Amino acid sequence: MATGNLLMIPTTLGGETTSDLIPEDVRSWIIELRIFIVEDVKSARRFLRKLDRTFPIDDSTFYILNKKTPASDLIGYIQPALKGQNIGVMSDAGCPGVADPGASIVGIAHQHGIRVQPLVGPSSILLALMGSGFSGQEFTFHGYLPKDRKDRIHRLKDFEGDSRRTGYTHLFMDTPFRNMNVLDDLLNELTDTTMLCIASSITLPQEDIRTMSVKDWREKAYDLAKKPTMFAIGKIQ
Repeated sequence: MATGNLLMIPTTLGGETTSDLIPEDVRSWIIELRIFIVEDVKSARRFLRKLDRTFPIDDSTFYILNKKTPASDLIGYIQPALKGQNIGVMSDAGCPGVADPGASIVGIAHQHGIRVQPLVGPSSILLALMGSGFSGQEFTFHGYLPKDRKDRIHRLKDFEGDSRRTGYTHLFMDTPFRNMNVLDDLLNELTDTTMLCIASSITLPQEDIRTMSVKDWREKAYDLAKKPTMFAIGKIQ
C-alpha cells in the first residue's frame, strides 16, 4: 500500500482574509484533507473555515502537537499516512516546522518513508529579511530571545558584534507582550550606529517594516505591544 503524504500547511500571520496570501492550488490541497496535526485546534479550525466556509470540521481529525506533547504520541499521529491517507501539519501562524514544534513530526515522517510536502505561504522570517535591506546570503534566525533580561542583553550584544565583524544578518523575535522590553534593550544597550530592522504586523493592513540606526530608532520608536514583530540586526547592502 502506498503511503500518504505529510503536507506542511502555511497559515496566515493574522487577519481575516486568505485569498491574497494562500495560492489557490494550495487552498485546493488543504480543503481536501481530513486529518491534521496542529499546534492549536481552535486556530486550525478557524483557518480552515476562512479557506472554506463549508469545510467539514466535524468530519475531521485533529492531533495536537505542541511543546507539551509527549514524543511517544507522535508515531500514532502518522499512522493514517502509513495507511495511505494524507495528513496536514499546521502551526498557529506562518509556516509549520519553523520556530514551531512541527519539525519533530517531519523527522518521524522521513524515518518511515512518508513524503513530506511543504506548501507555499507566508513566512514572517523571510518577509522580514526581504524587507530589511540586510544580507539575505548570510543570515541566522535565532527564534525567541531569553526571558531573563541579563541573558537577553548578552544575546543582543553578541548579534551586534557578529554583524559588525561579518556582515551576517541576525533575525529574532519574542512574544508580543515582551516586544517593548526587547525594544527598550535594543535602544538602550546597542551602539548608535548599529542598524536595526523592525517588522511588525507583517501582511496585515497596519504592516510596518523599517530599517534605520539605533540612534534614529530612539526618536522614531512606536508601540509594539500586542503586535507580532520580527527584529533584525545587520548591515545595509
